[in-house]
Amino acid sequence: MTLIKTLMAGTAMAMALAGAAAAEVKVGMITTLSGGGAGLGIDVRDGFMLAVEMSGRDDLEVVIEDDQRKPDIAVQLADKMVQSEKVDVLTGIIWSNLAMAVVPSVTAQGKFYLSPNAGPSALAGRGCHENYFNVAWQNDSLHEGGGAYANEAGYTNSFILAPNYPAGQDALTGYKRTYEGDLAGEIYTKLGQTDYAAEIAQIRASGADSVYFFLPGGMGISFLKQYADSGVDIPVIGPAFSFDQGILQAVGDAALGVRNTSQWSKDLDNAANVAFVAAFQEKYDRLPSLYASQGYDTANLLISAMEMADVSDPDAFRAALKAANFDSTRGEFTFGPNNHPIHTIYVREVIKEGDVLTNKIVGPALVAHSDVYSVDCKM
Repeated sequence: MTLIKTLMAGTAMAMALAGAAAAEVKVGMITTLSGGGAGLGIDVRDGFMLAVEMSGRDDLEVVIEDDQRKPDIAVQLADKMVQSEKVDVLTGIIWSNLAMAVVPSVTAQGKFYLSPNAGPSALAGRGCHENYFNVAWQNDSLHEGGGAYANEAGYTNSFILAPNYPAGQDALTGYKRTYEGDLAGEIYTKLGQTDYAAEIAQIRASGADSVYFFLPGGMGISFLKQYADSGVDIPVIGPAFSFDQGILQAVGDAALGVRNTSQWSKDLDNAANVAFVAAFQEKYDRLPSLYASQGYDTANLLISAMEMADVSDPDAFRAALKAANFDSTRGEFTFGPNNHPIHTIYVREVIKEGDVLTNKIVGPALVAHSDVYSVDCKM
């Protein structure tokens, strides 16, 4: 595995690797940089590092490692970062099964964990911790928006499917929480599955009037391509993970017109988002994704806390994180009592701008939305 030590804001990479003086705050980023989910981790990393660079700070060090989407590797890396690298803050994990393997251990050791993506329900309720902050969403949230939109669209018989791991289970739980119709079928697929012929055959025979699916990364690409080729014309709905910027280019025109739910979109009209989208395109020569926006927000939350408190004073630093005194790409952002966001979930539609597939906001699905698990969080 490759270790990258980066001292931003004008400090040359060579100096960092040569053993420059330790930064005041050291961050360990464990994320997925290889395999089928690499695009998600790369976008989180790139968004995070862009915010660090734009801040101009020279007191922040970031150590980046590839978890290969394997829980055992993530645990090994977390142990190394806490015990050998002596990091103050950890971040970066994409997948909820990896988060469940890492977060409880590192927070119990007094480290802060800022999640730029995974938000399993087990860490939002009884398993919450004062040092764990989710800067993305609780897993159910976007799917609850999907259920609310399905009601508005008049769907009454949805077929729903997701991978069989914590985020997939949370996804369908969230959809069913707000959706008021019947279910034509409910399937949990294998994590990492690429062949969906059997599932599509079940959808075809189900009598469904809509399909709701959560299949992030390469899984979503495979499903959408096979679904389009199948000739099944039942409309699909999904969360942004299944219709995000990287996925859309791989799927192609089959995604046009599909409605999906997100807490972020590149066309959100606020100053922080406009600056982020422009800076991301300038630096990386591609449109940002949902994941990139979450990485960017996570870094800016951390930087805002650094401006208010010293990480060596855990109580003060925790209070500074809780204040969320930063300009989020999604606009208004506050933490609920369990350190998960309160925010708006939007409905988006896949469109084409020139030759590029992207999303535009249609309207809100849920406003000032918070998760249901916070009532069980005692901290």
